[in-house]
Amino acid sequence: MLKEQKHNNMYNWVTHTWNPVKGKCSHDCIYCYTKMSKTQKPLRLTPHEFNIDLGENNTIFVCSGCDLFAENVPNEWIIKTIKYCNKYNNTYLLQTKNPKRFLDFLNIIPKGDKFILGTTVESNRIYPEMGNTPSPINRLLAIQKLKEYYHKTMVTIEPIMDFDLFVLVELLKKARPSWVNIGANSNLKINLKEPKKEKILNFIDEISTFTKIIQKHNLNRLLEK
Repeated sequence: MLKEQKHNNMYNWVTHTWNPVKGKCSHDCIYCYTKMSKTQKPLRLTPHEFNIDLGENNTIFVCSGCDLFAENVPNEWIIKTIKYCNKYNNTYLLQTKNPKRFLDFLNIIPKGDKFILGTTVESNRIYPEMGNTPSPINRLLAIQKLKEYYHKTMVTIEPIMDFDLFVLVELLKKARPSWVNIGANSNLKINLKEPKKEKILNFIDEISTFTKIIQKHNLNRLLEK
């Protein structure tokens, strides 16, 4: 179903979510909010979702509950989803921790502002809590590559984990996303290695020189310490 977004911990610029692919994500990040549910069903395509009117002039986060571009998602599911999006005059957010797979579908993802191609990173470092994801550096290199094809991109740093300031800044500078979202861990049952307030503020100062920053409200937990 096309679900109106209430902006709890979601992006405040997203108006709706739509989840034609549902189920357990193979990335298995330990902090993921979907793990808070008692049972996670297997990954599946839900055919009835392709009878839904997606409306117009909405900003829709597609597959907000899993990762549409994870390696175990069949190509035909991705193609069916993107082609259905293209039937409606909306803006669509496609966000993944496997952004190099975007490159396989650029023939059906139009250039410009209709699709926002995003990735999530937690740090420039690799932590075991990241599960079965590509390294953060490889994720940002893929976003950098997408810029060569004139697609709109964004990066979300959430949950932000301790990082090497100038390494992460340089990676973002090369990736040149249209903006960067920054948020903290919302699953407080999981303890992560989080950066200090001063480092986060220095990081924000550095990246604000070349891109827009959107601070998610949950970042206040770290900035108010």
